[in-house]
Amino acid sequence: MKLLVTGGAGFIGSCFVRTALTEGWAKRVVNFDKLTYAGNLENVAPVAEHPGYRFIQADICDAEAVEKALREEVPDAIVHFAAESHVDRSIHSPAPVIQTNFNGTFTLLEAARRLKIARFVHVSTDEVYGSIEPPHDADESYPLRASSPYSASKAGSDLLALSYYTTYKVSVSVTRASNNYGPYQFPEKLIPLMISNALEDKPLPVYGDGQQVRDWLFVEDHCQAIKAVLEKGRAGEVYNVGGNCSLPNLEVVERILKATGKPASLIQQVTDRPGHDRRYALTNAKLTAETGWAPQVDFTHGLQATVDWYTWNKAWVERIKSGEYLRFYELNYSHRVG
Repeated sequence: MKLLVTGGAGFIGSCFVRTALTEGWAKRVVNFDKLTYAGNLENVAPVAEHPGYRFIQADICDAEAVEKALREEVPDAIVHFAAESHVDRSIHSPAPVIQTNFNGTFTLLEAARRLKIARFVHVSTDEVYGSIEPPHDADESYPLRASSPYSASKAGSDLLALSYYTTYKVSVSVTRASNNYGPYQFPEKLIPLMISNALEDKPLPVYGDGQQVRDWLFVEDHCQAIKAVLEKGRAGEVYNVGGNCSLPNLEVVERILKATGKPASLIQQVTDRPGHDRRYALTNAKLTAETGWAPQVDFTHGLQATVDWYTWNKAWVERIKSGEYLRFYELNYSHRVG
């Protein structure tokens, strides 16, 4: 299988690229990434010299660059991860979120339609469902109630992608995953931020009362779910991907402190985020029934593996925080760009 993966230098996308090549079920993976703040070629260093790997630095909003890559590579499928994905950034500066997440998806869909790409998997988020009152869990027919510019841009791009199946018969499937965690995650999201701060004995900022509930999914489980949808999912369908692990944010932070051996006194409650969703919850029943996929990594083991990775890779975190990773790219991987 030949794949064009957008956002393949990001957290989830890079895990997918590494998995596809190291497990051998993709013979060719083209990583199409603009390398914005969260894109990091160090994330794909383990496969950078793989004969089936190619990196293209380009913007998904650039129609000419997208079409050029597709004509050169003629992939069997597009797996679309590329997105501006941080809620706080979308609140403070919504324009880039709309441009990348909606307009960029439109550019890709148009190219896929014109060039008759056989398969298109659009990777989305459970945040499109908004806050869900207990005891309910969202299935794929649950109403979309986006509450931030980020989640609204993803909801819009989901509907746009599905419309390309209905109108043009582009073979699109949409996945909506819960909160991912694991190695290589940019240290602004909850788990990597709290781990890196704990390791440096810095305060761990917790929004409001910390009782916002999230479902946690280990990133490698997510990548296996996308593979399952790519291979067995039906066109025109939405598939939820969750980790079956709902926990309040404060409990997650407390578990991180325990795993790092740091005191609870590092927790610092801060003013809550505007429009902060209280609870995300979804069901995987459809995905499991149709593909056989189920999460394999429980949160206790996944969190410990993540803490261990950040403990052993403090230099990676420091390069990210200082911006030195940009120079690291140029010195180590610029010859792979093309």
